[in-house]
Amino acid sequence: MSTLGENYFVTFIKKEVKRIKMSRIGNNPISIPEGVNIDIQSDKIVVKGKMGELTQDYSDVTFEMDGNTIIVKRPSDSKDHRAKHGLYRALVNNMVEGVSKGFIKELELVGVGYRASNQGQKLDLALGFSHNILFDIAPEVKVETISEKGKNPIVKLSSHDKQLLGYVAAKIRSFRKPEPYKGKGVKFVGEQIRRKAGKSA
Repeated sequence: MSTLGENYFVTFIKKEVKRIKMSRIGNNPISIPEGVNIDIQSDKIVVKGKMGELTQDYSDVTFEMDGNTIIVKRPSDSKDHRAKHGLYRALVNNMVEGVSKGFIKELELVGVGYRASNQGQKLDLALGFSHNILFDIAPEVKVETISEKGKNPIVKLSSHDKQLLGYVAAKIRSFRKPEPYKGKGVKFVGEQIRRKAGKSA
């Protein structure tokens, strides 16, 4: 093998070793707070806490309890196993945080005459259309509407299920996505909308 070929081979090996050994999400242990119970079964994991109960199916990884932490392990360094390693670690970590603390998302209604109200799990939105939008919120998600004089209406969503909460929030936002000229629409609180200048006279 030529010197150039040897140098290329050594560089390639060093990169592969660094890629395999580099820090990954899946390698981080999951801390279990007080009051959270975890049941690890052969194909699913059940997490219970004061906020509720969540179940997640899994495959190609193993969960090991070590005191007040969970360690996720993968059988090999194949691409599929590495992907699932980080995926299931993130999902279970979100489950633990959800049943112990919960998650909150807030949506802001920007526009003249835009209003929001709710009766139980039924959300009533006035978003500038000829009719109001009625949206039934899943029972696992608590909804609250905040209307203060001089401020934009706020829809506050809270749940122990991060995936469901994100889906519901995205669905509400899709009813009237923020437009780039005046910024009117439904946006997440703190979301930065890319604005356009518009046509000049």
